[in-house]
Amino acid sequence: MEVSDNKNIDLLEHNGRQIILIGTAHVSKESSQLVEQVITEEKPDTVCIELCESRFESIKQKDRWLDMDIIKVVREKKAFLLLSNLLLASFQKRIAEKLDVKPGEEMIKAIEAAESQGAAIHLADRDIRVTLSRTWRVMSLWDKFKILFQMILSMGGIDEITEEEVEKMKQEDVLEMLLADLGKTFPALRNILIDERDRYLAQKIKEADGEKIVAVVGAGHVPGIKKYFDNDIDLAALETIPPKSKFSGALKYILPALILILFTVGFFYGGKEAGSDMIVWWIAANGILAGIGALVALAHPFTIISSVLAAPLTSLNPMIAAGWVSGLVEAFSRKPKVRDFENLAEDIMTARGFWRNNVTRILLVVAFTNMGSAIGTLVAIPLMVKVLG
Repeated sequence: MEVSDNKNIDLLEHNGRQIILIGTAHVSKESSQLVEQVITEEKPDTVCIELCESRFESIKQKDRWLDMDIIKVVREKKAFLLLSNLLLASFQKRIAEKLDVKPGEEMIKAIEAAESQGAAIHLADRDIRVTLSRTWRVMSLWDKFKILFQMILSMGGIDEITEEEVEKMKQEDVLEMLLADLGKTFPALRNILIDERDRYLAQKIKEADGEKIVAVVGAGHVPGIKKYFDNDIDLAALETIPPKSKFSGALKYILPALILILFTVGFFYGGKEAGSDMIVWWIAANGILAGIGALVALAHPFTIISSVLAAPLTSLNPMIAAGWVSGLVEAFSRKPKVRDFENLAEDIMTARGFWRNNVTRILLVVAFTNMGSAIGTLVAIPLMVKVLG
């Protein structure tokens, strides 16, 4: 096969080295066959693949979930990040199942073909956790919840997907597709999800060893890689998690301070009765809605009680969130068993599985309790102000 004649292949050159860039569809059998054929015939020194270390390990080690410490995940405030990652994996696996292909099959074929030819494997993509973390930094709390619901709702719509939508999916990145609506509203998301990764991939491919290199990437990234290929990219800058904005950092202290000021004003101007009523509204709104959030996640009764009790206090503490408390209580009340980790890959395929598996249920408890507590704060404030009126 003449690689120069294939529309899905671009020939690039860097410092006298030949780079064969293959643009693949992430859920296409034809792409998998093309990747295997090119690597076998060209016998490159190195094969670059659009995977980061964590996704590469997920392909090579099917039982990687057994090593997860879910309590550590909650304590390190990474529950929402992990839940989002699992929902993305679920979406891709279900699309691949509908099309009767393995998720990421073209990457699997690239790895297998590289190993059979004795070629080095070069991981070219940015860590998915860095990409998600950089994404969350530019999004508000409500945007994060919107994405969470969008991902969960997507679990029920796979069977209704049309052939036209399937063809579109073959050319798009799963992460980019699920966040497409928000991307229209927030240009910064497109920069992080697409442009930044294009630049990252371009630089990593150039840094691969060997005189002949085959690079396997999603077709959607090919134009960007070619655009930035001659630029000198600072990878360290793209791997840095930016700090939270000064406003959002200050808000978590300002809001509790305002609530405490409201209590003080209530007791000072309205007397003991008004102040007490404000406290009751605060506790009721925060506690009840946080408890409802835990209930929606089908949490253990102890967890629901803990969320009701914790939310009014944690909402006044900038260092602790109600979901972290309820998540830890759920983890200790229903400690995940080995079978939960073993079944995780299958359970994330359905909404029922997400709620049934003890690992993902903990993540849902954290997310929904925090959501309930946040709504509770917004509901409580006007009710407290009304007492003063």
